[in-house]
Amino acid sequence: MASDNARAARHADGSAGDADYGRIGRGYASYRQPEPAIGAQIEAVLGPAGTILNVGAGAGSYEPRGRNVTAVEPSASMRAQRPADIAVAIDATAEKLPFPDKSFDAAMATFTVHQWQDLEAGLHEVRRVTRGPVVVLSCDPALVEAFWLADYAPKVLAIEARRYPALAHIGEMLGGSVDIMPVSIPLACRDGFNEAYYGRPESFLDKGARSACSAWSFVDAAENAASIERLRGDLASGAWDERYGLLRHQPSYDGSLRLVIAQG
Repeated sequence: MASDNARAARHADGSAGDADYGRIGRGYASYRQPEPAIGAQIEAVLGPAGTILNVGAGAGSYEPRGRNVTAVEPSASMRAQRPADIAVAIDATAEKLPFPDKSFDAAMATFTVHQWQDLEAGLHEVRRVTRGPVVVLSCDPALVEAFWLADYAPKVLAIEARRYPALAHIGEMLGGSVDIMPVSIPLACRDGFNEAYYGRPESFLDKGARSACSAWSFVDAAENAASIERLRGDLASGAWDERYGLLRHQPSYDGSLRLVIAQG
């Protein structure tokens, strides 16, 4: 069944989910660089797989180098931001993968399943074409709103929490033996999702950083501006640091980020 936010038709640039990356994703790759610590954890759970499918591949973050990776990405804007040293992405969606059964040793999907039009169909397709593990990087919706940003932009995090599917449901749809692993976020995380800035609150004052987190695009611009002004004021007065300043020196943060690993 499609999510409440799913669109019946693809956006002008081909984006197939609820977010229009032709509009918000032009500078995505500048802010959403792969974080090495997260990438190492993903590579470890992919195991020795030689052929890997990356579904909803975006600009190519976390695609293992030195392996045979096939990428699928419906957004033309995102495909255009992929670096030259990785494979050109195929224009297709998770729900209709153009591959025979059991084509790949492993599959991965990072920060993408919450945007698929039909989650169950997409996960069944990924399982169909994959012999071994399927690795999904996502967020636990039950933990998203525990992040301090909810003090300033509660609607952004409420929307984000609603968009993310339950991790157990992802595992059930993929089947087999399923593990759910926490993913720690380093203080200088290079991948600019919301929780990546847990100890760098000034980053949210950058419009480009917010645009690279799609949940902000679902909230009225005036409301977002008011949220940022509240944060700006608390940073200037020291109120943010009184409540959360210890995070500026905390080497890592355990928030909502998780890996779902379903063995074939």
